[in-house]
Amino acid sequence: MREDDLATRIVDHYEAVHDDPEIRLEEPYDAEGRRGVVDVYVRLRTPERVDHVVELKSDAAVRRATGANEVLRQYRRMERYFHADETHRLRPKLDRTGPGARYLLFFAPTPTCVHHVATHRTLYASVDPTGTAGDVPIARTVGLLTGVDGAPADLGYLSVNGDAPFGSAAFLESVPEGSRLAESLRAVDDDLVELP
Repeated sequence: MREDDLATRIVDHYEAVHDDPEIRLEEPYDAEGRRGVVDVYVRLRTPERVDHVVELKSDAAVRRATGANEVLRQYRRMERYFHADETHRLRPKLDRTGPGARYLLFFAPTPTCVHHVATHRTLYASVDPTGTAGDVPIARTVGLLTGVDGAPADLGYLSVNGDAPFGSAAFLESVPEGSRLAESLRAVDDDLVELP
């Protein structure tokens, strides 16, 4: 799957499950002299503003990267500077009940991406799922996409930096049967992924 295909699925998903999401593709940021572009930027009102900043990785991106450190450097740079840009700045709110931003690093559910994540599972699992952007709480998710072939509302992910580590029984039990992710997990070397 190409990143364009993944971005299309992400856009379709947000439009299907949220009222009036503000969605931008290839959204640029410029803060403190640091410039970059995020793959998908979504602003939701739930009713308070919650930003979803999405970095997508396909087979081509994984193959081009020198390793997980490079992928994580790009992700961390996005996290550090996206909301430092005045255009995207987050403001604290007294009535906020959840994160003001979600930083999402999603991999395609392909054998190449699954192998990459499996090989570097410790690095990806080390991404702290919570934090702050200034005074605003944020959430961080590194995961593999699921439901890419289904209805837009069915698109989801399995986190590799949450409570169920990659390859754990809980993780594997959460993989949708017959999905691309399930097929990709079966296609990866047994030494990297122990299936039940």
